[in-house]
Amino acid sequence: MQKTLRDYLQRILNARVYDVAVESPLERAAKLSARLSNHVWLKREDTQPVFSFKLRGAYNKMARLSSEELERGVVCASAGNHAQGVAFSARRLGCRTVIVMPVTTPKLKSDAVRALGGNVVLYGESYSDAHDHALELAESQQLVFVHPFDDPDVIAGQGTIGMEILRQHQHPIHSVFVAIGGGGLISGVAAYIKAVRPEINVVGVQMEDSDAMIRSVREGKRIKLDDVGLFSDGTAVKHVGEETFRLTRELVDDFVTVDSDSVCAAIKDAFEDTRSILEPAGAMGIAGMKKYVAQHQLTDETVVAITCGANMNFDRLRFVAERAEVGEEREALFVVTIPEERGSFKRLCEVIGHRSVTEFSYRMDNAEQAHVLVGLATTDRKEAEAIRSDLTDQGFASINLVDDELAKQHVRYMVGGRSHHSEDEQLYRFEFPERPGALMRFLSHMHPNWNISLFHYRNQGADYGRILVGIQVPKNDRDAFKDFISNLGYRCAEETQNPVYRLFLR
Repeated sequence: MQKTLRDYLQRILNARVYDVAVESPLERAAKLSARLSNHVWLKREDTQPVFSFKLRGAYNKMARLSSEELERGVVCASAGNHAQGVAFSARRLGCRTVIVMPVTTPKLKSDAVRALGGNVVLYGESYSDAHDHALELAESQQLVFVHPFDDPDVIAGQGTIGMEILRQHQHPIHSVFVAIGGGGLISGVAAYIKAVRPEINVVGVQMEDSDAMIRSVREGKRIKLDDVGLFSDGTAVKHVGEETFRLTRELVDDFVTVDSDSVCAAIKDAFEDTRSILEPAGAMGIAGMKKYVAQHQLTDETVVAITCGANMNFDRLRFVAERAEVGEEREALFVVTIPEERGSFKRLCEVIGHRSVTEFSYRMDNAEQAHVLVGLATTDRKEAEAIRSDLTDQGFASINLVDDELAKQHVRYMVGGRSHHSEDEQLYRFEFPERPGALMRFLSHMHPNWNISLFHYRNQGADYGRILVGIQVPKNDRDAFKDFISNLGYRCAEETQNPVYRLFLR
C-alpha cells in the first residue's frame, strides 16, 4: 500500500485539472459549527464550472489521451455530473462525445450536457444499466470509454480535492466526510490524505438504499446490489469499481449511512450557511458528518464535509423542504383524538400553546370523536415525546408519527373528505399572520355556539399562513357571523359555493 500511496501522490501532484477546474474554497460553516459544537468546514466543490467535482477526474483522464484517441471520440456513462465533466472537457479538447445517462436522470442534468455539446443517449434505470450500454457503444463505434470512477487518472483528478483541503487548512483536522457512489472521489481524497497526513480520519458516507461500497468492504469482495435508491441519483451505483474498492478498503477509516430525510436536512443546513442549494449527493457529506458527530459525541473538533455537487432539479425542492424538518428532527407529527364537542378544538390549541404549528388537518367524521393530524416544530426527538405526554395528561389520545412513512409521504396530504355531519357549514379561506397566537385570537373571538367542522393549515414558510376553515353556523346566526368575519381583521374569501368543495368535501 505504501507503493500505491506514492504512486497516487505523484499522480495527484501532476494531475491536469486546473485548465478547466478551479481551486474551490474551504469555507467555515458558522451556523453548523455553533449547532454541532465543532468547527465545521465545507469544501465547496459545488462551485466548479459544472457545479460538481466530476470535472477534475474527467479532464485529467481525457487530457492524457492521444490525438488519435481524441479524434475517435469518447463515450461515458453517468447519472449527470460526470457527463457534464466529460462534455465540458470534450468541448475544451475539441473531441466528439456520446453520453449515456439513465432515464431517471434529472432533466436539469441531461439538458446541461446537451448545452455543452454532448450527444445524450438515455438508457436504463440506474448508472449500472447505462454503463453496460456505454461499453457496447464504445466497442461498436470505436470510442474511448471514460470511466466515471474506476480509473487511476480519474481517481487522481478527484484526489486534488484532498490536496487542496490540506493546503487550505494546515491546522489539525479530525475527520473528512466524503460521499460515495462508485468510490472515485473518496479513493482519490483518501489516497492523498493518507500519504501526507495519515492521522486524519477519512469517513465514507452512503445512502442506506445505495450502500454497495460499505457492503463490499464488510464482505471483503465487491457486492452488486439488485437495486438502488434514486433520491441521490449521483451516488446510485449498484457495483463499485475494482480499483476504488481496493483503495477504499485499505484507506478509509470509517463509514456511515444516511437516509433521505437526513440528506434533506443537510441541504437546508448548507443553504442556511452558504445560500447555495446542494443536490442530494452533494449534501451527503454534511448528513454523514452530523450523524457521525452525534454518534461519537465529538466536541470542539475540526471536521470537513465535501459538498460535491449542486445540480438540483428545482421541482425536487418541494420534497426537500417538506422532509428537511423531519430529517433534522425539527418536526413532530401526531394524530390526536379529540371529543366531538364544542370547545375541544380550542382546548387542544391551548395544550399546543405557543409552539409553532407546521400542519393542522381536521375533518368532522362522526358525532362522538374526531381525529386531528398535527405537525409541530420541535428542537429534537425528546421534545416530541414531551408533547405527547402533555396531550395524554389533558385527556387527548395521540400517536407519534415521526417514523411512520405512510403518514409522512401520503396520509398527511389525504386527511379529510366528505362529512355527513356538516350541516350549516360555511367554508372560508383565511390568511393568518405567521406569528404565535394568531389561531387562538381567531378561536377566542368565535361564538361558542359555532362549531369548527373542518380545518386545514400547512406552514409554507411565507409571512401569512393559508388556512381553510369550515364552521357550522345556524341560519339565524349568519349576520353575527358576518360581523365576526369583518371585525377579525384577517383577509378571507368564502368558498361555500365552490364546486370543488361541493364535490369532494361536503
